[in-house]
Amino acid sequence: MNGARIVIESLKKEGVDTLFCYTGGAVISIFDELHKHGEGLRLIQPRHEQGGTHAADGYARSTGKTGVVLVTSGPGATNTITGIATAYMDSIPLVVITGQVSTDKIGTDAFQEADVTGITLPITKANFLVKDIKDLALTIKRAFYLAGTGRPGPVVVDIPGNVQRQDYPFRYPDDPQLPNYRPKTTGHPKQIRTTVKMLEKAKKPLILAGGGINLSEANDELNKFLNKSGIPVATTLMGHGINPEDERLYCGFMGMHGTLYANYAIQNADLIIAIGVRFSDRITGDTSVFAKNAKLIHVDIDPAEIGKNIPVDLPIVGPATSVLKELNASDIHGNYSHWVDEIDEYRRKNPLTYDKEGLLKPQYLVELASRIFPDNTIVATDVGQNQMWVGQYYRFRYPRTFLTSGGLGTMGFGLPAAIGAAVGNPDREVLMFSGDGGFQMNMQELNTIRKYKLKVKMIIMDNSYLGMVRQWQELLFDKRYSGTDMNDNPDFLKLAEVFGIKAVRLEDAAHAEEIIRELAECQTSMLVHAVVDPKQNVLPMVPAGKPLDKVITKF
Repeated sequence: MNGARIVIESLKKEGVDTLFCYTGGAVISIFDELHKHGEGLRLIQPRHEQGGTHAADGYARSTGKTGVVLVTSGPGATNTITGIATAYMDSIPLVVITGQVSTDKIGTDAFQEADVTGITLPITKANFLVKDIKDLALTIKRAFYLAGTGRPGPVVVDIPGNVQRQDYPFRYPDDPQLPNYRPKTTGHPKQIRTTVKMLEKAKKPLILAGGGINLSEANDELNKFLNKSGIPVATTLMGHGINPEDERLYCGFMGMHGTLYANYAIQNADLIIAIGVRFSDRITGDTSVFAKNAKLIHVDIDPAEIGKNIPVDLPIVGPATSVLKELNASDIHGNYSHWVDEIDEYRRKNPLTYDKEGLLKPQYLVELASRIFPDNTIVATDVGQNQMWVGQYYRFRYPRTFLTSGGLGTMGFGLPAAIGAAVGNPDREVLMFSGDGGFQMNMQELNTIRKYKLKVKMIIMDNSYLGMVRQWQELLFDKRYSGTDMNDNPDFLKLAEVFGIKAVRLEDAAHAEEIIRELAECQTSMLVHAVVDPKQNVLPMVPAGKPLDKVITKF
């Protein structure tokens, strides 16, 4: 069969059922084969390749499957770059298939030529330029294997047009033939025994759960460990979804905009077991005094992350699920109730709070949605203040229910990620929170909702600012609001109407509960344009580079 058909049959062998794709001249052969032989493959056509890549990302985050993107060469491929970089920073498995000019035209500046493998080298787990059809099936096998094993990530496969048209016998390999790629499947037994001994000596231990918990499907094992040991847990922004039986064990998320009590626990613990955490600058603050009283055990599938940003007392390289299973099989003797009481008392004295008087508060909308929507609702956010308020005030009780751009902080992520989640989870509620700025970056994807009759609930928090930057300008730049004013926003209700989506405007807090209930109960997509208090800031806030206990709680 020809190379284009080999691509299609290889995807089927990998169990792919959904393609986020946008056609073009350099992939026309693949789309022709999809038309003839694409049974079992659902094609989702976005309105922009960036939106499609974010949608594949949201699909992957919410389902645990590898998201698949198919785009043409040149601008089609370069339009995926932001989506690829977003997935790379958050370790999301994607396979991005790009068309390329014919091999004899590579390097000649041919029409719609771009050096895709060169451009994506720093933002992919691996990438491939297939120059010979005999390598095509094996390359696709390798791409899926690499994307979904070990520390997940995006992989790019660039396929020239003449390779797509050549004929070759199709044999899909069972073995990816990567002898030097051997991701760890278990943690070292001695290190795990040492962990148990360190726990027995600890008085104030703390679990710090990161995005790796969700990626490795380790939430159940972690909750078992928390229930068994009685150790409190804090999360990074990406670690949401932890649900111990004793709610007091849950400290919320920590870091720059984390809860005061989560940061207190970090700074006062004498032992921290960090699992699936990168220790980025958003959570560490001043690294020289981060967790200054604690011994640190770092569990991660990627050895390169251990000790990269924070010195470690005990490294454990391995998947979170396997390591936690071993810990759950161990006898842990320790009573940490006094430590839980200490954190709980600090929580009572320093709760998350905001001024509820006056104009509609965005925090209140998040609280309402958390209370009204089902516990298993998948929530996608954009980036900025809306993202942090959701992180603070929405209580996530299940894994893979919080989709957000953590590492790259990509505005425009929220809407297409919610679309990807709706495609992959048609039986679940999908709720998007976005600011007025981020929403407009990919609002063309409203037509994708209409085209495929998806059910996506949307809340736009409109404060007529690029709010997070405005907040920094207020705090650090004497209120010189440069480049953050968004008072010329379009009428989002009319925009939704153009795409056949029900929409309501919300300005008064007195009507908020009624409208959020209507949103939750609506059987179709629906958009709420919420005009919120423009002066609201995300608090608490640890200024960049400051210690976690040097917190701003009011401006």
